[in-house]
Parts: sequence; structure tokens; C-alpha cells
Amino acid sequence: MEPEIAALASSAGTTVVTLMATDAWQRMREGIASLWRRGHAERAEAVAAELDATREDLLAALAAGDQGVEGELQVEWQGRIRRLLAARPEVAEDLRTLLDEFGPLAGTAALITQHATASSHARIYQAGRDQHISER
Repeated sequence: MEPEIAALASSAGTTVVTLMATDAWQRMREGIASLWRRGHAERAEAVAAELDATREDLLAALAAGDQGVEGELQVEWQGRIRRLLAARPEVAEDLRTLLDEFGPLAGTAALITQHATASSHARIYQAGRDQHISER
């Protein structure tokens, strides 16, 4: 599987689970179910039910203070979405569009990775978004 598809599936799995505990959940749920209807219509209803069950598990875990469950569920959905994309690569663009719809709600800023090395008197400025520097 190409790295771009794996990265897309990873981002999608994280986004799906992150949005389960937000007001945006219903829209994301419908979007993911729609992808399955296009890719594997025979599994769409089962996937919608699995999304609902996953949300219930997540909300119960969060209420109990179990933060580790969220990461486990993200990995589970990353795998499911990766398998869908491997079987039906034509839904990748629809998935990208769906993820773009949620932008900052999905916590995509957490996916930014930056590395820098400074020596002597060097300065490093990094930002995941806008940056304004005023030096005199």
C-alpha cells in the first residue's frame, strides 16, 4: 500500500474517533457510512452500527477517566479505513474532502511534526500556523 493512503487512513481514523465526543459527530458518522456505501455497500449498515458502538465505548471510557481507550479505538478505525482504501482506492478523494470539511475540529494540528537544530547563536522559529516575529 502506498504511504499516502496509509497516512490518509491514519488521519481519518484519528479524526473519526476524535469527533465522536463532539457536536460534529453525526455529520462525520454519515460521511464515513457514505464512504462504505460507495465502497462496500453490503457492509455499510454494519459499519454504521460499529461506529455507534465505538462511540458508546469511547464515551463510557472517557466518563470513567480511561484515556487509553481513545488511542486504541483510533488504531482500530485506522485499520478499517486503510482496508477500505486498499480495496476501493477511488473513495480516497471523497475521504479527503470529508476530512477537509472538519479541519480544525478534527485536531489536525496535532499531526504537524517539526524538527530543528541550532548551534552557536542561531535562532529557530517554528510555527504550525501563522507566525509573527518582531525583533529590533
